[in-house]
Amino acid sequence: MFSNPEKKENLHLNAQMKVLVLDDESNFTEEIEEFLQNQGYISYTANNVQKGRSILKSHDIDLLILDVRLKGVNGLDILKEVKLAYPKLEVIIVSAHGDMETVITALRSGAIDYLKKPFRHTDIQIAIQRTRKFLDLHRVIRNMEEKNSLISKNLQEKIKREFIGESRQIKDILDLAMTASKYKDTSVLITGESGTGKENIARIIHYESPRKDNVFCAVNSSAITDSLLESEFFGHKKGSFTGAISDKKGFFEVSDNGTLFLDEIADMPINLQAKILRAIEEKTITRVGETEPVATDFRIIAATNHEIDKLIEAKKFRLDLLHRLNTIHIHIPPLRERIDDIQPLLEYFVSEFARKLNKPIPNIAKETIKMLMSYSFPGNIRELRNMTERAIILCKDETLTPNDFYTKTGNEQAAQKENIIFNLDENEQIIIRLALKEKNFNQNKTAELLGITRDSLIRRMKKFGIQVARSESSKSPE
Repeated sequence: MFSNPEKKENLHLNAQMKVLVLDDESNFTEEIEEFLQNQGYISYTANNVQKGRSILKSHDIDLLILDVRLKGVNGLDILKEVKLAYPKLEVIIVSAHGDMETVITALRSGAIDYLKKPFRHTDIQIAIQRTRKFLDLHRVIRNMEEKNSLISKNLQEKIKREFIGESRQIKDILDLAMTASKYKDTSVLITGESGTGKENIARIIHYESPRKDNVFCAVNSSAITDSLLESEFFGHKKGSFTGAISDKKGFFEVSDNGTLFLDEIADMPINLQAKILRAIEEKTITRVGETEPVATDFRIIAATNHEIDKLIEAKKFRLDLLHRLNTIHIHIPPLRERIDDIQPLLEYFVSEFARKLNKPIPNIAKETIKMLMSYSFPGNIRELRNMTERAIILCKDETLTPNDFYTKTGNEQAAQKENIIFNLDENEQIIIRLALKEKNFNQNKTAELLGITRDSLIRRMKKFGIQVARSESSKSPE
């Protein structure tokens, strides 16, 4: 078997590419080797698998040109072995006996290209150039990740997200998250506007903590229907209510020895908050339909984009629950308050979407960065990401200009700021009323438009005293 799991990545953008040709026909390998050397590549040849393995082990090969039929060996099996041992090594498959099934199998197994013998030197040169561009693109992306990411590659893979930034604020937030991670039982409250990356911070705390090998259970507190709230959190016994066809563990039990992340905690109904508080304090729960308590060891991380102090004043959130949740409080400022993070985030998103969309990485005009730094970003990082994806899709030039990004103009922002009401409850009421009118007061369609459940919509309507007259609701029956 091939073995070299820690193969170095030494292909620089202007370095010579190292190519290995593995084919049992010596005439073919000699011809290709001469061509590659004339083109400025560093080439190696092998006429059997044993020699090929030896060369791969002792040299940092960037590209393997592999015959699909070797003496006594299936080249597709060799392809799978090579991609397993050297996942970043690219392979071009060649064969005189190619068929569509072989081509499909080769590409699914990790080959980057396929050429049928006999082929012209021009064909192999074009295939190598395509591969070189692919490798160069990945080099740029890796450099971008190393330059801007605040966390290790290993942690990035665990949280499935990049954590990019250069501002003092975001570095302080990361330091606080790392401190919180050391204390596996300490509750953490994360606040910040929608799109700022609250779940990212929660995942970092979990995966850097002693609980990292156990479950991270993320729950959107506003997305669970009223009728299932207690069952979802505490579990239930078979037959305890209609639809309970089997025993079920709730979120607290599922999170045993792990972390329970309660997103949108401020949207949790007040009647459930007391039960949540008791479970947190006692570390025991009782399933619906049972009387025996069950012990469970979990850590709570909660998040919200609401101002909880105002909810407490309005008696919509329990003060004792807040005290239990925010042993450590982490607030993430909006992107407009940490503009030093905009450029590194933009550069990373540009590289990411260029790779995903198979497009060349465009340059970014200075005017573009200046324009984005002056924009308010009401949707924060999520908005910048979506904005960048759209720009990459629509861009037809080699440089991203301000015209490639849709933002409100300075006048529009100024006019909007003059009329804006800085009150979350009041804005929420306005949005709900507009959405109801837009969907002819159909609650199901309104909830779908708002991105929440119907039960969550009804709770919010009750909260703000929004009532729908029968004459209105009858226009569009539920």
